[in-house]
Amino acid sequence: MQKFLARQPIFNPHRIVFGYELLFRSGPENYFHHPQPDVACASATDSLFLFGIDRLAQGRRVFVNCTREFFIRDFPFMLPKESVVLEVLEDVVLDDKLVAACRRLKNAGYLIALDDFRDAPPWRPLIGLADFIKVDLLATPEVEQLRLAKEFSNTEIRLVAEKVETYKDFERTQDWGYTYFQGFFFSKPQMLSHHDVPAYKLSYLRILQAANSPAVNMQEIADQIKGETSLSYRLLRYLNSPAFFLTAEIRSIPHALMLLGERGIRRWVSLVAVACMGDDKPHELVTLPLIRARFCELLAPAARMEDSSNDLFLLGLLSAIDAILDMKMTDVLKEVAVREEIRDALLGENNSLRQVLDIVLLYERAQWEQLDQAASRAGVASNAIPAMFLDSVDWARRVFSGQQTEEVEAK
Repeated sequence: MQKFLARQPIFNPHRIVFGYELLFRSGPENYFHHPQPDVACASATDSLFLFGIDRLAQGRRVFVNCTREFFIRDFPFMLPKESVVLEVLEDVVLDDKLVAACRRLKNAGYLIALDDFRDAPPWRPLIGLADFIKVDLLATPEVEQLRLAKEFSNTEIRLVAEKVETYKDFERTQDWGYTYFQGFFFSKPQMLSHHDVPAYKLSYLRILQAANSPAVNMQEIADQIKGETSLSYRLLRYLNSPAFFLTAEIRSIPHALMLLGERGIRRWVSLVAVACMGDDKPHELVTLPLIRARFCELLAPAARMEDSSNDLFLLGLLSAIDAILDMKMTDVLKEVAVREEIRDALLGENNSLRQVLDIVLLYERAQWEQLDQAASRAGVASNAIPAMFLDSVDWARRVFSGQQTEEVEAK
């Protein structure tokens, strides 16, 4: 049986990740749509342990969608209360059994969220048990969004704005007193009218350009890296981190370039340049392109594109560069030259590279039905995708271990 899992970050007002909503799917239908509820509920619990909550959450809370059967059969008691938030889905039957199950969990120390909340009489018994109320911004009129903020502002219930699609949505609900925010706003540019690269980031774009030119000039790259102290230090930190498994400690830029070789230079220098450009962005936004890059690279053999693995890595890495630089993708690509096929894929044109990126984006957003279709078009077996996603998350975490060490030492 295929088991899929995507995670969507939930941010605090400072755009630091508070937790993740975990989105499951098993088989060709939506995850909990199963003719035998007992089997669906047991499979949900099994999947949580199979994927590993700690592995995905990395010390943060995970929000888990729960059906009525999941609640009334006390399956949530199998999950660690320190790690999970149990979501009551909007389409459950709100009866006495469900309320009693939620009360048992609440008394045991579990946190409960009401998903896609509607202020209607059937929900009232659960409000007193809720720690979080999630409001769908696309389905809820703005006047109601504001009214809910006023109603719950003086309570211990924390409001979560869902489907935050734009920075304007984020800013508005933050001003109204919403505590957490979930949606795709973080991966979209906030200033689409801004077409100039900030001066202090130009050096990162130049090194990105040099690393991906048709003929790599190692001396030019070394000189550019050495001329940017933060880039030099970051590159050495990353290359000495556990992600790269290098046998010798890297002590100088020329030494690093010698060991990496041309393919390695294109890959790792591009990675570090993108990470440096995102220094003033939320950690999740900088991690996102790393996960995508590794995910695309791992998909290359499955899509019979082994020879394009390096292009796919770069494609994934650049897929969020518009958000990192607060620019339109077309304007970013005026500043940095990439192969035409990569450029076309970044701009949404359908080619073999874009087909792989589409798999990554659809998995990231838990759009399971479209994912099956995209995987089929690319010739990728769907049941191989979840393991690649987990590998990509682990890899991105290891890449940043060097940066985390740097931050600890700075303190």
